[in-house]
This record gives sequence, structure tokens and C-alpha cells, in this order.
Amino acid sequence: MTLGDGALDVVIVAYGAPDLLAGALTALGGEFPVVVVDNSSSSDAADLARSSGARYIDPGANLGFAAAVNVGLAGLPDPGRDVLLLNPDARIEPGQLARLHKELLARPDVACVAPAQHTPGGVTPSRVRWPWHTPAGAWADAVGLARRRLGSSRYFLSGAILLIRKAALAEVGRFDERFFLYSEEEDWQRRALARGWRIRFCPEVSAEHATGGTEHDSTRLQLRVHAGIERYIRKWYNPVGWAVYRAGTLFGLLLRLIVFQGPRRASAAGLARLYLTGPDRAAKRAGAVPPR
Repeated sequence: MTLGDGALDVVIVAYGAPDLLAGALTALGGEFPVVVVDNSSSSDAADLARSSGARYIDPGANLGFAAAVNVGLAGLPDPGRDVLLLNPDARIEPGQLARLHKELLARPDVACVAPAQHTPGGVTPSRVRWPWHTPAGAWADAVGLARRRLGSSRYFLSGAILLIRKAALAEVGRFDERFFLYSEEEDWQRRALARGWRIRFCPEVSAEHATGGTEHDSTRLQLRVHAGIERYIRKWYNPVGWAVYRAGTLFGLLLRLIVFQGPRRASAAGLARLYLTGPDRAAKRAGAVPPR
């Protein structure tokens, strides 16, 4: 197997679900140096990591994704190598990772790449590309232009399986630890674009991703997703931009309350209550995310 100029390291941020971690490590086949940062301080995860030859780091607390990635990056033996961020619920085989690395190396202006992904054992695509969160985008979604936004070439890549170029990481910097879980990869890619880098989706490379395999509490998941969005919008568009984004989201939810019935209407009502409260405030009150 040839990886171009040879080398990459893998960082996995784990939280519970040792069976998923085992699958991710097994799929790599021991072909790459791996650092496992375990936010759950699990003895099972420690045993799995060490038995596979990976380095195991227990930060002693649930740091969230961004901070744990930074711990993993700091724990790499050679900071001059490209880095694959890999979720425990994701799997990529050595040959596919070699192809992904080759795609990255072939384009010097690309900061990061991600493969096409599907559910384990199936062909259902997992979401890889997402439209950027913007105040204007919230209003576009509210008035039914979501499909047009999804078809746009303007997107960021999911952080579930994300291969990052060493030079981009050195220039852009590490992940912003104000994000606990979700939106940190969007923020990093936004910073990369601002410095002239590009990002690239590689549909010719295939991997598996269970999507949300390590999160079973739908309420906490929703709180974390939207708290991350609020922190991202506030960072990049200031409080005024957040007010515009929030108003657009609430307008779209109001339309859903008028049109939908049953469970879809209840879901829209719950999300509307969350945005009326403020997602970040609600998530902190519930203990789903720590204070910034």
C-alpha cells in the first residue's frame, strides 16, 4: 500500500460504545498510528486501544469533541503528518484511506477531504456535505429553498471521517474549544477557507458511518446540535447575525406549525420552544454542554 509521501496518523475521540470503537480500530487493520482520546474514561476502551496497538489517552473528563481532538493532536508522535479524524461509529479500510490520502496529496490547495459514506452493512448514504449555517440561509430554509442550498457547491464536510492536511492544520490552528460537540468542524473549515484553502468531497472513496451511533439521548443531541449552531453564528456573525438567524428559524418553524400535524407538528413545536429560550442557554441549563 502506498500513501503518497507516506504518512498519516489517526485520532479517534471515543465516548462509551466500546463495540463501535473496536469496529473502527479493526477496520484500520493496524496500518496506521492511532491515538484514542477517551472522554468516558472507560477501562474497556483502554483495553481495546492498547490491544490494537493504539495510544490511549484518558483526559479525566468529558472534554467534548473539539478539546479532545486537540488533546489527540498534542499526543501525536510526529506533528508533521497529515491527520485523519475518525468517529468511533465510522469505519474506513486501509485501501480506501490510501485513496483518500492520495486525493488530498494531489491537490496542494485542499485543506481537508472526506469520503462518501453509507450505513454499516447497507447502501443508504450517510450525510457528508452540509450547507453553511448563515443568517440568510436560515431564511432561505424557512421559505422552502433548502433543496437549492443542499444542491449548492458551497458546503462544509462532516467531521466523522475527515482527513486534514498537516500544512493547513499548522496554518489554520487547532479546533476552537468553545464548541463542545457539533459545529467545530464547520468553524475550522470556515477558518481554512478564510486563509485561501479549499475543501473537497471525494465520492470515489467509500467508508461506513452509523451516524449518531454514540448518542442515544435525542433530547441532549438536539440541545447540543443547536447550541453549537448558536455559538457558531454568534462567533461569525455577531449577536445581530444570531438575532437574524433565530428569527428566520422561528419563522420557518411557525410555518411548520401551521402546515404539519401529528408528530411532525410536535417536533416543530419543541424546536420552536428551544429557539425561543435560546439553544445555548437551554443546553447549559440541562447540562448538555458546559459554559463557554
